[in-house]
Amino acid sequence: MIQYALKCTEGHSFDSWFQSATAYEKLRSAGHVTCAVCGCADVEKALMAPRVSHGDTAAPKKPLTETPVSPAEQALAALKAHVEKTSDYVGPSFAKEARKIHEGEAPERAIWGEAKPEEARALVEEGIKIAPLPFTPTRKSN
Repeated sequence: MIQYALKCTEGHSFDSWFQSATAYEKLRSAGHVTCAVCGCADVEKALMAPRVSHGDTAAPKKPLTETPVSPAEQALAALKAHVEKTSDYVGPSFAKEARKIHEGEAPERAIWGEAKPEEARALVEEGIKIAPLPFTPTRKSN
C-alpha cells in the first residue's frame, strides 16, 4: 500500500491510499481518482514529505478541511449545530439517561451522548428509540 498526497485543479488537497504506484496510475487514467472535497476528476500528486517514524508518539489528526466545503460537510455541520442547540449532551451516561427517560424517571427531552456498542444494542432491544450520530462532541478545554 502507498499513500499519496493529492491535489485537484480546484486547489483542494487530500490524501488517499493505493495498492501500488501502478494501481494509482491505472485508476487516475480511467478517471476513478476524484477529489474528496468537490469530486473533480482532474487530480495530480502533490508535493509530499517522506514519512519518518519518531517512535510511539502519535501525531495529532487534522481535519480534512478547516471549514465545511462540500454539501455533505455543510449538511453534517448544520446537523451537529442543530443537535447541540436543541438537545442536552449527557456524555457517557447516555444509555442510563435514555433508559430513565423511557421509564418516566426523568423528564422527556432530546438528549445525545456516548454509548458503548453493547449499551446501544441493549437500548434497541428494550424498544428505546436511538440513532447513531455521524460526529463527536466538540471538546472545550478550561
